Amino acid sequence: MLRKYATVALQIGLNLQKNQILFVKAPIDAKEFVEEVVDVAFELGAYDVYVKWNDEVVTKHRLKKASIDALKEYPEWEIKASEYLLDKKGAVLSITGADPDALKDVPPDRIGIFTKTANLANKDIMKRMMTNEISWCVVAYPSKKWAKKVIGEEDTEKLLSYILKASRIEGNPIENWKKHIKQLNRITDFLNERQFDYLIYEGPGTDLQVGLPKDHVWISGSQKNSQGITFVPNIPTEEVFTAPHREKINGTVSNSLPLVYGGNIIDKFKLTFKDGEIIKYEAEVGKEILETILNTDKGAKRLGEVALVSVESPIYKMKTVFFNTLFDENAASHFAFGRAYPNCIKNGEKLSEKELLKAGINTSLTHVDFMIGNEEINVWGVKGNEKIKLMEKGLFVI
Repeated sequence: MLRKYATVALQIGLNLQKNQILFVKAPIDAKEFVEEVVDVAFELGAYDVYVKWNDEVVTKHRLKKASIDALKEYPEWEIKASEYLLDKKGAVLSITGADPDALKDVPPDRIGIFTKTANLANKDIMKRMMTNEISWCVVAYPSKKWAKKVIGEEDTEKLLSYILKASRIEGNPIENWKKHIKQLNRITDFLNERQFDYLIYEGPGTDLQVGLPKDHVWISGSQKNSQGITFVPNIPTEEVFTAPHREKINGTVSNSLPLVYGGNIIDKFKLTFKDGEIIKYEAEVGKEILETILNTDKGAKRLGEVALVSVESPIYKMKTVFFNTLFDENAASHFAFGRAYPNCIKNGEKLSEKELLKAGINTSLTHVDFMIGNEEINVWGVKGNEKIKLMEKGLFVI
């Protein structure tokens, strides 16, 4: 099953090409899976494979005990490594699986400094990645502490079975994914043809109108990089998404699942928007962390992504909170604070930041997804005098 999973990550996720460089970012807990990935990558003809390991405990010690000045510095060699990979048209596989509570005892202001420093240093890198200059994909592998948080015991085998099920690895996974992507593409084709002026969301704690920019583009799990190669950035993926108009969002929205950010949990929060900006926010859990996100920069108080996800998602059906955005965002419809993907507007990858802002596309140093969908949410698309229901009780009706 691990080999099937590695094959899906490389063939469906990255669509790894012969003589291409592969860069793997992984936690040390994923060693067994990484070894499988490297082996499969070379069998597929990779030119070379580089692996960068990370350890959440080491990160926690640094965030708690390093000087503030150290946290305000970002190593130049990290930037050069990313630039090298982009220039060489390599591919990036990121493996997630950290303890959701890893950084809960780290002061929020120190997390904020560290995150803002990294985001600022990687601003140009992130822009190149978000315009799909190269293929990238995020997958997951369980750690004991993550399993403990999700299941209640350190049963990594059980959590791995959840991950594999959510990632459609059972049976013939390549065929599973081709069929799934075809269905998501059908929905994006419908939405792109309609070019709605705005969306209306209604549900528990939610009454929101979301304007959409002119010539916006809906994207499904399958995308194309700058070389025209198809790839799937997230495995699993259940979403279709676009960018909202940064100045045309009004009303209130409440989260439906916890948001894990920097090893901290934010939950039971409600946001109020006026002309695209969050003017009021409250949270029963993690309000200080939410405040840290929103204070990243001016763009962080606006939305950069609107995504629709059916409650038919295998992740939603598990009725399991993963405390991991890769899974929880694919369980439910969601939004994202901060930067929008430039390719969510026609020819957006060719526009400058100033031109994107003029078109209504948000820019920011951050991009953080939060979930708002459930079995009680209804969504309409409005164009002129026409109003079409897109989702009823969390299910697509188009």
